[in-house]
Amino acid sequence: MSIAFLLTTLAVVVTPGTGVVYTLAAGLSHGRRAGVVAAFGCTLGAVPHLVASIGGLAALLHAHPAAYETVKYLGAGYLLYMAWATLRDKDALAVDGGAEPRPALRVIVSAVLVNLLNPKPTLFFVAFLPQFVPAGASGSVGAMLWLGAVFMALTFAVFTAYGICAAAVRDRLSARPGAMTGLRRAVAVCFVGLGAHLAVA
Repeated sequence: MSIAFLLTTLAVVVTPGTGVVYTLAAGLSHGRRAGVVAAFGCTLGAVPHLVASIGGLAALLHAHPAAYETVKYLGAGYLLYMAWATLRDKDALAVDGGAEPRPALRVIVSAVLVNLLNPKPTLFFVAFLPQFVPAGASGSVGAMLWLGAVFMALTFAVFTAYGICAAAVRDRLSARPGAMTGLRRAVAVCFVGLGAHLAVA
């Protein structure tokens, strides 16, 4: 495995996107456990993209713009829904130590949907991973699976760090309701911005 692959993967993973915003929101509102669970869900959401890229779905999406546009707009719509839900639900980013923890399955499903309804990772895997697999080499599928696993491991590690850091400051924010209101609006704006970017990309 090359240093170039690790550095490029790390740069891609660290760059804020939908998964990072969702993980930060989970850590801020529900604590460290929810942040880690959200990180796991976002990482799990990369599995279908990896499988699709190896199975040729990415080439299909690339060859048929209508299919790609359909998936893209579904993803943009879901991000807009997340923005609306964040603004509508006053508990979406509320720090309440006495509240029941959010069910892990619900956090994971939401995190997976955030990543699943974004066709870009599939095309990213197709354009990125093959560069580090020798052309015509035997076991290329296994090599791509291994590189994909490394990508997911780095994703989980970085997103977990984001979630834990967010959880670490939640107690300070609990004493400032106005700050949490502003933060909820900022998260909603991020989801809207990411959805708009996905729609026009």
